Amino acid sequence: MHGNKKFVVLLLLVSMTGVGIWCTKPSLFPDGDYDPRLSGGMATVFDLSSQSFSHPIPGLSSWDSYVHEKGDQLFEQNFVAAPAPLFGGLGPVFNNVSCISCHHNDGKGTPSFGAVNSSMLMRVSLPGEDAHGGPIPVPGFGLQIQDRSLLGVQPEAKVSVDYHDSLVYYPDGSWVKLHVPTYTIHNPYISLPSGVMFSPRMAPPVFGMGLLARVPEAEILSHADPQDADGDGIRGHPNYVYDPVLGQQVLGRFGLKANVGSLLTQVASAFQQDMGITNTVFPEENVIGQPQADGLHDDPELADSLLQAVKFYVETLAVPARRNVSDPTVRTGEQLFTQIGCAKCHLPTLYTATDVRFPALSHQRIHPYTDLLLHDMGSALADGRPDYQASGQEWRTAPLWGIGLFPKTNGLAFYLHDGRAQSIEEAIIWHGGEAQQAKEHFMQLSAAQRQAVIAFLQSL
Repeated sequence: MHGNKKFVVLLLLVSMTGVGIWCTKPSLFPDGDYDPRLSGGMATVFDLSSQSFSHPIPGLSSWDSYVHEKGDQLFEQNFVAAPAPLFGGLGPVFNNVSCISCHHNDGKGTPSFGAVNSSMLMRVSLPGEDAHGGPIPVPGFGLQIQDRSLLGVQPEAKVSVDYHDSLVYYPDGSWVKLHVPTYTIHNPYISLPSGVMFSPRMAPPVFGMGLLARVPEAEILSHADPQDADGDGIRGHPNYVYDPVLGQQVLGRFGLKANVGSLLTQVASAFQQDMGITNTVFPEENVIGQPQADGLHDDPELADSLLQAVKFYVETLAVPARRNVSDPTVRTGEQLFTQIGCAKCHLPTLYTATDVRFPALSHQRIHPYTDLLLHDMGSALADGRPDYQASGQEWRTAPLWGIGLFPKTNGLAFYLHDGRAQSIEEAIIWHGGEAQQAKEHFMQLSAAQRQAVIAFLQSL
């Protein structure tokens, strides 16, 4: 853009899910600021339907669009047991049969185990570190419990969750109900050894990951303050993890503990761990040395072209636009969000590096509301299971873009790493550790001010 010329190039997309408006250039408001609706910069889409997380970034070539669509089909495909002419390799033990079964409409999951629409899994490990500094697998179970299996095969175990209610009172006398989970392991096929550490996880959204992959490492590190040099109580630090593709330690930026360094590794691990489908990144079955092994010697089961297509699909998913950005209550809530300290970890703005192949992902000003760093969230949210340099009380700052659309994409929205929070308000009250002060400031707000903060979050 030159001088005072301000423009927006829009493309109307009419589909079976409704009408979306694609932004292919960042627009400028009259005051010169970038349009705050463009959470993903040029990779933003205007769609309020249940499919708001499922659009490709604009500007893909015809070939790239084909690969994206192929990846989309595989993301939604139910896999079956081997041998099979198509989509074989499922199991023999697994957590689900497709990617979409966990990541509903490319968004968050639901906190249930074992069912067709289950989006939960239970990570496990033993104390200590493996040769690369990562978690130590549990003999006979690996790094997560596969709670489903093929016909005639015994699952590794069953997992269930129950909740009891706990009331937290505001200074003004009003209250919020917390749903406190208790997890139980049932019927393990062999006894679990002593000292096993457990970590329940609910599937996170997958849109916008191509943008997060392109945030330069130097920018992420510039926001780290592990020694709390500025004295604000926030000690964000990066996680460094082993990447099997590169064969070296890399910055972790994906996963609930920033325990994965690349999109390819994230997708490949999900196929192998969650569905039992081997691939070129993880060519060994998740039941090596276990009686459930099928003995087919058909690994890798997923063609590398298909693995790359799913990775490409996730990489090229657009980000939904913000809504109601001019609403006075929303604007008040945005100011309060910063004033009470939430924005110290949920950074509103990051920038992506240059990528000449994908203009919509290249050199973008984005608003994911995360610093991609690890933070101590307190004992209430602790899983007690370290993961590389993440302690048992630390989690990666969750991106907040799209959070206001979860009720539409899921039907019912659930929040936090294991879906225990049934509202944004409850999720805030669960915060502790480095977020304790911000939470207390939120609780000191008037009821109207608290609702303004929530209205702002619902606009993201």
